[in-house]
This record gives sequence, structure tokens and C-alpha cells, in this order.
Amino acid sequence: MQTIFFSNTASLIRAFEPPRGVTALIGGGGKTTLMLRLARELAQSGARVIVTTTTHIFPPDCIFLSNPASAKEARETLLSEPLVCFAKPAQRGKLSAPDLSLAQLEPLADYILTEADGSRRHPLKAPAEHEPVIPPQTRLVIAVAGLDGAGQLIREAAFRPALYAALCGKTEEDVVTPRDIALVLAHPQGQRKGLSGGARFTILLNKSDDEARTKTALAVATELEQYDIERVVIASLGA
Repeated sequence: MQTIFFSNTASLIRAFEPPRGVTALIGGGGKTTLMLRLARELAQSGARVIVTTTTHIFPPDCIFLSNPASAKEARETLLSEPLVCFAKPAQRGKLSAPDLSLAQLEPLADYILTEADGSRRHPLKAPAEHEPVIPPQTRLVIAVAGLDGAGQLIREAAFRPALYAALCGKTEEDVVTPRDIALVLAHPQGQRKGLSGGARFTILLNKSDDEARTKTALAVATELEQYDIERVVIASLGA
């Protein structure tokens, strides 16, 4: 397993090495921030990039938003806008998946980044039966965990706390430890749920904002060494 310390002046492309095609982001604690920063970096490198969702996201700032009715319309949009968000309006000001499928969109762009999980702004997440919604075309999965969840009660830190506690063998009133974070990230019913055999699996430990959280990140990474994880990126990208 490779552990990468990411500084905000470094390259997310180099940190994660996303393949062309579909990358899905799951978990909690900064998925949208990662998706948009990586998308902008890819677009600045000269690529055509689509950001979208298989669940729900808020409209991204300063990115052209469209719900194309046809592949031709989508292609024409990408010729003038190398970075676009394809999605359609949903409830509570959010966006949901576009009318065109990822199978239709994939040939049109170099990269498609999709948020495939929801956490309602919690740093940690355990998936319900219907989650995550990872497209079959996915070539890279990035599971995100917020380090600010460590030391909190499970019921406060985790979205779907009963499921998170069950995966850890604890109760919702117990405190989240680095071992718990690693266990849920690597668990086949945790962040590896729905992972196809051909997709790469990587992890972002986010919000390494100070010495204490960096120490937590190292403890999580140490626990993850016993699992089949390609790489762990430790960063401070924000919420």
C-alpha cells in the first residue's frame, strides 16, 4: 500500500492517477470538494471533463450546468466548455443524474467524475442497502473519510450511525477510533460495497488540518496496511 501526503500545492492528478473514463467518489467528509478540485485540474491539463452524480449534489460554483437531451447536444457543449456538470434539477435545490446515461456520455469526454454516495455533510458514512450507486463503467473508486470524525461518538460522526456501529462491532454511543475508520473503509459492506472487480480502489483521508489529525491519519493508514488497498492519500482539502 502506498501512503501519500498531499500538499495543497501538489497535483491531485499525480496523487490519484485517475484513468480515462469514469471515477466514482464515495463515503463522507469532502467528496464534492475533491471531485471539483480534481475536475478543474484535469480540465486545466487540456482534458474534456464531465462532473455528475448518481445520487444528489448541490450545483457546483462556476461550472457550466446542463442536462443535454442528446449525445449530439452533449458533444457540442463539451466543444465550447471543456469542464461541464451534466445533471438535472432535483428537490431542495440539489441536482440528480442527467437524462443521458453514463454509457452515452463516456465516449464524449476524457474523464467523468461522479459523486456516487451521500453523507449529508457527515465526515464518516456506512452505506445502506441501496448505496453506493457505483456505475458499472467505473475504473477508479475514491473512498473519502473525514478525520474530524475520529474521537466523536459514532451517532454524531457517521451518516447511518447504526450501520456504522454494526460494522465496527460497537454501539452508536461509542467513540470512533482510527481502527474503526480503517475497518469501515476496507469492509466489503462498508466503502468497498458495490465495487466491481475491474475498478481500482483508493482512499482519501481528508481534513488532516493539524498535528493531531495527521497523527490520526497515520494510525488509520497503519490499520489499512492489512487490507488490499492500492493507495491512501492524506490531505487537507476542506469539507
